[in-house]
Amino acid sequence: MFNGGVLSLAEISDRLEIQQLLVDYASAIDQRRFDDLDRVFTPDAYIDYRVSGGVDGHYPEVKAWLGEVLPNFPAYSHMLGNFDIRVDGDTATARTICFNPLVFDETTKQVLFVGIWYCDELLRTPDGWRLTRRVEEKCFDKLL
Repeated sequence: MFNGGVLSLAEISDRLEIQQLLVDYASAIDQRRFDDLDRVFTPDAYIDYRVSGGVDGHYPEVKAWLGEVLPNFPAYSHMLGNFDIRVDGDTATARTICFNPLVFDETTKQVLFVGIWYCDELLRTPDGWRLTRRVEEKCFDKLL
């Protein structure tokens, strides 16, 4: 949280570490390295992807679902922005916009453009910041 408009070095460090964690999530998904997500989520994290047609549940089940479903898409990417990170001691919240185009079929060139907000809760662990909760909030989607 801001202290008279000036962030302390600890607050800057926390915010940058959390921002990098959010980028690490997107990189793991986009590079199909689903085991890298073990360094993003706590083992008991709750994840809710239902707004974009996915599932909800605890991290191990959702990770398995990602590994089954995402290979069906020939290509996709995540672009993150507007990182709104609020740190309160050893917990934090973040609200981050994600633009996520997904190619359905390379032959027809059909692409689904998805805009979502990631609404996250985080915890500082001995291994660094980790997501304990991720819920998607829909902005838009458009099939072209």
